[in-house]
Amino acid sequence: MGATQIEKNLDELVKSIDKENFIYDLLVAYGISKTTVTRLKKGDFNLSKVEGEVLYKKKVLFKEVASDKLLTTIDDLTKSEESLKHNPRFVIVTDYKTLLAKDIRTGITLDTPIKELNKRYDFFLPWAGQEKYQSKNENHADRKASYEMAKLYDILVHENPTIYDDGGHNLNIFLSRLLFCFFAEDTNIFPIEGMFTDALAQHTKPDGTDTHTFLNRLFTVLNRENNSKEPDFLQAFPYVNGGLFRDDIQSPVFSSKARKIIIECGNLDWSEINPDIFGSMIQAVVNPEYRSGLGMHYTSVPNIMKVIEPLFLNEIKEEFEKSKGNVNKLRKLIYRISKIKCFDPACGSGNFLIIAYKEIRRLEIEILNHLIEIQSQQSILFTEIKLSQFYGIELDDFAHEMAILSLWLAEHQMNKEFVEELHGLGKAKPILPLKEAGNIIQGNATRLDWKTVCPIDLADEVYILGNPPYLGYSRQDAEQKADMSIVCSKMVDYKKLDYIACWFVKGADYIRNNNSKFSFVTTNSITQGEQVALLWPFIFSKEIEISFAYQSFKWTNNAKGNAGVSVVIIGLANKFSDEKYLFNNGLLKKTKNINGYLIEGSNVFINQTNKPISKLPQMIKGSSPGDNGNLLLDEEEKNKIITENPEYHKFIKKYIGAREFMNGFLRYCILIEDKYLEEIKNFKPFVDRLEKVREFRLASKKESTVKKASFPNQFDEMKYKDSDCILIPQTGSERRKYLPVGFYDNTYVISNAARVVYDAEPWLFGMLSSKMHIVWVKAVAGRLKMDMQYSNTLCYNTFPFPEISDKQKETINLHVFAVLDERAKHPTKTLAQLYDPEKMPKGLKEAHHELDLAIERCYRLKPFENDTERLEYLFKLYEEMTTKNNLFVKEKKTKKAK
Repeated sequence: MGATQIEKNLDELVKSIDKENFIYDLLVAYGISKTTVTRLKKGDFNLSKVEGEVLYKKKVLFKEVASDKLLTTIDDLTKSEESLKHNPRFVIVTDYKTLLAKDIRTGITLDTPIKELNKRYDFFLPWAGQEKYQSKNENHADRKASYEMAKLYDILVHENPTIYDDGGHNLNIFLSRLLFCFFAEDTNIFPIEGMFTDALAQHTKPDGTDTHTFLNRLFTVLNRENNSKEPDFLQAFPYVNGGLFRDDIQSPVFSSKARKIIIECGNLDWSEINPDIFGSMIQAVVNPEYRSGLGMHYTSVPNIMKVIEPLFLNEIKEEFEKSKGNVNKLRKLIYRISKIKCFDPACGSGNFLIIAYKEIRRLEIEILNHLIEIQSQQSILFTEIKLSQFYGIELDDFAHEMAILSLWLAEHQMNKEFVEELHGLGKAKPILPLKEAGNIIQGNATRLDWKTVCPIDLADEVYILGNPPYLGYSRQDAEQKADMSIVCSKMVDYKKLDYIACWFVKGADYIRNNNSKFSFVTTNSITQGEQVALLWPFIFSKEIEISFAYQSFKWTNNAKGNAGVSVVIIGLANKFSDEKYLFNNGLLKKTKNINGYLIEGSNVFINQTNKPISKLPQMIKGSSPGDNGNLLLDEEEKNKIITENPEYHKFIKKYIGAREFMNGFLRYCILIEDKYLEEIKNFKPFVDRLEKVREFRLASKKESTVKKASFPNQFDEMKYKDSDCILIPQTGSERRKYLPVGFYDNTYVISNAARVVYDAEPWLFGMLSSKMHIVWVKAVAGRLKMDMQYSNTLCYNTFPFPEISDKQKETINLHVFAVLDERAKHPTKTLAQLYDPEKMPKGLKEAHHELDLAIERCYRLKPFENDTERLEYLFKLYEEMTTKNNLFVKEKKTKKAK
């Protein structure tokens, strides 16, 4: 049951509280079946013998008490071994005015008027299978273990100089074996707790000289079914199998210090380790460049769930809700999930696969528990979910080994949970000897045939998921660029795409015309700017469409203080008529179509155009000197020339681009028309500089630049006009709420690091400075790193702006002057400081807000609620305007043809 429905259920419950049935109504509100609650009410499932108490195993201990005994009662109940022996998740006490509760697993408490319980519906969400994942992020056992392993890794590498002669493969396997032994001795996989560490401590010398020999012998024992000829302490170890100890790998040499560290590692409590987290942390151990942020490369469970839930888990849970009470349907659902395949073609150490595996196992437990409730005859139950349903590809050797190991550990943990949760009817097959742990392949996912790695028939249900590498073109190495060529060469200008485009193309090819879907996490760059028009028409041409998407959000993990990178999540499927889902800031929106910009609307693609689609004046790129700096002057150089030779002042103009504009300083340029060359021919400072420009241009490999060497007094590209203008910086931070824009007179030359509109009226400043415009720019502009790259052809010329009246222009002008007045109140601050979203002065914010309202009234009278609504409106208007223009062009051509 979803959170929205639960909240509605609680709204109804608190309107009219029935004291006799309150706890039963509360459980039903969270999706506990009415059949179960009825049996609880009759006493079948109530394990408490105390009058006024309800104790439902694993779920709740409830007691109604007098007002003056609320605090003492909940304190007593949460400390009582008798009360907690059946592991209730929540303890609740109430006098039906106030409700107190405690989550026994997390320790979090609730104190609320019972009539306001609906406002705190999230507290009991674990009853509906929606866990509070934050507690997992705070597990210090994972971090402590990874730091200890980092110490061991460092000393082994230091003491074994040739350990990387094979690329580190043997070391990777050795570490995986150690990790398995540590985990096995603390989680009942090995028959005696601590037997691995104890055996190593008792049967090796303190100086460490025979530690490697002991480990080699033990690893051989673990790979052999019959060890009758070995000493008793080795015979006690079980046969492991599964390939982990199969290869004859020699252990590294140990010193006394290394031996001591391995024993210290063994003394940690490995039963508390989360394999979904730990794999990534250990991966950082063997990649020292990641060491400063050990634990920062783990993807948090809530973020992984954003991929898994809308991809397939929510739909299966809905099917479970519909099937409740029907034995045949429930059994068919178990059969269905036992055949699902999950495939991560960039699996790292297995985070996504492990969480998918655990969620499917937990869903199976829920279904089986419901079957237990509705069936009179009971039998021993075994899981139908197998690790062989899980597939992965990973380039890194150690991460590949960790993914295999982590899946084994996850299976063991889930077997334990399976037995505990099924009321004594659940049984788990022994984990040893190990079976093959999934189908994890080491290799380059861009070069492998995915259907060979994860075979699919028409009847198969396959879900591809993960967080592939991003990498813009400038950060791709030679091999990655070759990968791009192999996968994406059918696309025009594929070199401009991020590396992750390979996964989207291969994913689209895989799911085409079969029963599979995929969802990837990606930086938002493939949904912005020119990459949209390069990638998405190609994807959509395969009859693939976006089934759900999370709009841009910060991708954080378990590292405290980690700000994260801005990402999106995109789910794709074969074309279907059902509704699609857009997620933004915790809100869900249903829509008929999601386009490549991840907004509701048609599959429109914004392409560069040389003329504005709206009735706007021309915007051009600023002037480019092409001079190697020789035509430019700083303040000191300019002052020296003017002081010594004031008659040459007329040849110097102020020179400003994005950096100067934002940071409040000036440069200058030498600007000499041809007719004045005779006048300056004896002025050495200018002559020397012009000669250097000539030499620089002559050395160029471009023919056009060489030709310009004959005119060293001229800019390579001169766009200057002797009139007032508006300047727009070419590069801007994505964090800003507004584009900083500036007015300049004819004494300034605008550089090619900015865009310029000459002879512009003030209202244009208002349009460019508006929220409507920056929302558009953020969607369609290209990116340099994470900064927006403002383009006249892609951002300005494509911007849909309605024709406005003179009266509207006058209104906008007034607000423009108000913005300029507010700026002027802060003469010591640069525009970079004024437009920092966290430091923007209140008055300037308010002036911009009023300007926004004036601009938005040019579009419609009703205010826009948020940026998503603004963008959707702009895209619809863009489509209308461009369609109208195209029709007009076609009509003209037809007439001409006649």
